[in-house]
Amino acid sequence: MDFEFSEEQVMLRDAVRRTMDRLATPDLLRQLDRDQAYPYTLYDAWIQQGLMQMPFPESIGGLGGSVMDMVIIAEELSRKGFDLFTAYSSNVFCGLTLMRKGTAEQQQAWLPPLLDGRLRMSISMSEPDAGSDLSGMRTKARRDGDDWIISGRKLWATGAGARNNFINVYARTNANADYRQGMSLFLVKNDSPGLELKKLDMLGRRSVGTYELHFDDVRVPGDQLIGEVDKGWDCLLSGLQYERVTSTAGYCGAAQSVVDMALDYAKDRRQFGKPLVENQAIAHMLADMQTEVDASRLLLWHAAWRLMKGHDALRAISMAKLFGSETYVKVANQGMQILGAFGYSMEYDMQRHYRDARSTTIGAGTSQIQRNLIARLMVSGKM
Repeated sequence: MDFEFSEEQVMLRDAVRRTMDRLATPDLLRQLDRDQAYPYTLYDAWIQQGLMQMPFPESIGGLGGSVMDMVIIAEELSRKGFDLFTAYSSNVFCGLTLMRKGTAEQQQAWLPPLLDGRLRMSISMSEPDAGSDLSGMRTKARRDGDDWIISGRKLWATGAGARNNFINVYARTNANADYRQGMSLFLVKNDSPGLELKKLDMLGRRSVGTYELHFDDVRVPGDQLIGEVDKGWDCLLSGLQYERVTSTAGYCGAAQSVVDMALDYAKDRRQFGKPLVENQAIAHMLADMQTEVDASRLLLWHAAWRLMKGHDALRAISMAKLFGSETYVKVANQGMQILGAFGYSMEYDMQRHYRDARSTTIGAGTSQIQRNLIARLMVSGKM
């Protein structure tokens, strides 16, 4: 098992890091967070650099990149902020679902403009009564001739308000069936008649935006149903492991940024006549922080390697996701302690990581869901 990057992957990592260092300045990041503004400038740069094309096959204009290539991109984008990665990843995940489950005609119609930046995509599953438990989904879609009519309410829809965005909406299409056999996936333009978006005021991850959606008999053309009717569960599962492993890479990148920030501060800050880092209590905190981030990264690489090799990776991915998200939360809390009042100030970026980190043990499957899943896989003897 060799986790050494190839020469091309080192070049990819360095190129993405240079781009982010040049464009994602501290002033810009604070402005995006303060104004709750979508990172359009950065997004356009990712398109120009070919990052959106990375995981897609060359036959549809992609670059044919591997899972490890995506892990590298995720970590580098998230070093500047995990919220930036969500602006990128939601489009990638939705596009990959379309590639796996859409018809050839749908792929030809939707993927080229997604890859070249003419349109964006986001996902909407959660509802007031349907978070981890999708059996509580109440949003419904009914046939009307060749079209579908969607009614209901969605919550926590990340990035739904971005320009030229098509929301990947999961809705019940068979109320009498179990949700795993009774929901479908639709592409819905975010300015469709009857669709109301309300931007929510969230604690963290404020740039990309989190929305509440109200569907009042929103008409969707029949060719914007992805996959077969009542097969939305299959669409959802098709990319779940890929989503979680790349999200975990995002946690690692953001957590590493926290450690680097805390270390730089501790080397510069002088207390009692010497740098703060020479205080053993602080030095040990930093050592523990870096050790846990490195451990998180190794769990991530192991999970990505298993997925890339075609092995059963669910347990490895769940463990990496659990440990990675909780490590980000932990080191962000310790980073705040090391910076003291400076960390608590809105003029410093530590507070943003502290706020952003708190969402990661909730999104993409809570820590409790991960522990339940890991325990079941242990009992069954699965790796």
